[in-house]
Amino acid sequence: MTKRIEVDGHTELYGLFAHPAKHSLSPLMHNHSFEKNGINAKYLAFDIGPDDTQAAIQAIKTLDLKGVNLSMPFKQKVIPYLDHITERAKLLQSVNVIKNEQGVLTGDSVDGAGFFESLEASGINPKHQTLTIFGAGGAGLSIIQAAIDHGAKEINVFKRHGKNFDTVKHQLELMNDGHAGDVNLIDYDDETTMIEKIKVSQIVINSTNLGMGDYQAQMPAPPGVLAALTNQVVCDVIYSPAKTKFLEFAKEQGCTIFNGLGMLVYQGALSFKWWTNTEMPVDEIKQLILER
Repeated sequence: MTKRIEVDGHTELYGLFAHPAKHSLSPLMHNHSFEKNGINAKYLAFDIGPDDTQAAIQAIKTLDLKGVNLSMPFKQKVIPYLDHITERAKLLQSVNVIKNEQGVLTGDSVDGAGFFESLEASGINPKHQTLTIFGAGGAGLSIIQAAIDHGAKEINVFKRHGKNFDTVKHQLELMNDGHAGDVNLIDYDDETTMIEKIKVSQIVINSTNLGMGDYQAQMPAPPGVLAALTNQVVCDVIYSPAKTKFLEFAKEQGCTIFNGLGMLVYQGALSFKWWTNTEMPVDEIKQLILER
């Protein structure tokens, strides 16, 4: 039985900065892990207005919060107010975790690393594999960066040809500089190429919001395109609903499917390890979240 640690004058504080924040599962994950590991600390969710970014980051120093996770809309906004960011955070221009070491704030991005730690825990390694990814927003870019670091052979990224298409293309070139694999940015409307790339891929990933909330009835590509799925590993960064329409379709096509729960837990575990130098009990956390 886990011994409950009482809050006292030595209790360290961690938290999530997001807007909205009250729905987050991060307090459940981290507070259980603190108690399990005998750490005198608590984790709270702070719903902060976007205009209060600088004040919120200053509060980390003022109140001596030891670490903070970040969700939208703060992943880019916080960067000018940090003392340091890691090399991968520089490439992504995004931060989802901050560590406070005696008033010096360092930011990192561990979403993509968490995604592949989750897959590797299930015996799936992206090294030398071909990947197709729908979307190149924050989650997509972090997964692409991690796939490059893991030695993927080819990464095919489908994105709408909007005003920042060329900017993202340049960013991907910088991310892949010095690596042996290929990263291709392709117009989302090019369904012929999308079919071709899905057929040769071992891993197919939806990093868009198609499948959740107001878009729950949608999939990241038309059924005629997704009919190219056969026996691939198919992943969705969405974890609510637990099985999106996209994952249901892929399952019917004979694919192995994963939702975003693993990414959520393992990025949390990487944050927890960075802050405390101890391991998050990931199997217990997964069960807790499923029960919740």
